[in-house]
Amino acid sequence: MKLFPALTLALVAAGTSSAFANADLATKKNCMACHAVDKKLVGPAYKEVAAKYAGQKDAVDKLSQKVLKGGSGVWGPVPMPPNAQVSEAEAKQLVQWLLTIK
Repeated sequence: MKLFPALTLALVAAGTSSAFANADLATKKNCMACHAVDKKLVGPAYKEVAAKYAGQKDAVDKLSQKVLKGGSGVWGPVPMPPNAQVSEAEAKQLVQWLLTIK
């Protein structure tokens, strides 16, 4: 049982808890109802989004607005609805997290 606290401390020290926290936020805000990290569901996989927007300086702002206001046409005919339950700060946190997914 002593290993678990040590493992938790190691994950926190490595910054991994932040990744879990953002995945948890995505689940809490119902993002995972339409998106998955590594496969297309209703919307694109987060890995696909990260690859498409990699290196774009305005990606966080652009994608945060899509999270908040919705969007259509970029990934096919199914529109993404606006997400009123997500604050602007949460949208940026979610987008920053998904852009790190490889």
